[in-house]
Amino acid sequence: MPNDTPPSASETDAVGSWPEPRVHPSARLMKSRLDAFTEVGEGCLLLESSLGAYSYLSPECDVAHAEIGRFASIASQVRIGPTNHPMWRASQHHFTYRSDQYGFGPDDAGLFEWRRKQRTVVGHDVWIGHGAILLPGVHVGDGAVVAAGAVVSRDVPPYSVVGGVPARHIKDRFQPKVRERLVRLAWWDWSHERIGAALPDFRHLAIEEFLDKYERETE
Repeated sequence: MPNDTPPSASETDAVGSWPEPRVHPSARLMKSRLDAFTEVGEGCLLLESSLGAYSYLSPECDVAHAEIGRFASIASQVRIGPTNHPMWRASQHHFTYRSDQYGFGPDDAGLFEWRRKQRTVVGHDVWIGHGAILLPGVHVGDGAVVAAGAVVSRDVPPYSVVGGVPARHIKDRFQPKVRERLVRLAWWDWSHERIGAALPDFRHLAIEEFLDKYERETE
């Protein structure tokens, strides 16, 4: 769903399925895109960002200049890509770039373009805990976990768990070979029907059994 318009109630209340994005009436989307089966909670703000299929934003998230992959689980009050101020100037205040609202003439378009280039990227199947902050330009790898309250100032490898201020590596979810196999399998790119058919295996198979089975299917 491009642009700023939330879907209508008829689009979001389909019985048994909700392929159209669900957007709370209080959420604000500015030049952002939502894919199928996404959900944006109460009080969220998305600025020039994209939310991949099946991903959701819990209430009061603030996302700017970010690309969020598929199946991302994002808890309440998470900030992704909070915009930077021009610290190198004599003043870093809004008046130097949002000049028009102070009666100082045209805004500084170059400053806003500088912000747009610092895109934050969140991979597929990422879990971000309550109140975490991901700084501009950070890349979070597929399958990673960001603990509640963490401040992520550097890239997070796939299938790793980070936490703290600033966020540091806590552990890996799986051994290196398993991580590599999961990234290569890229189950998040499967069709909706294939994912549904595999649901019992997602629930019950051990990770290496799951990989063994579905790697054979793709050979």
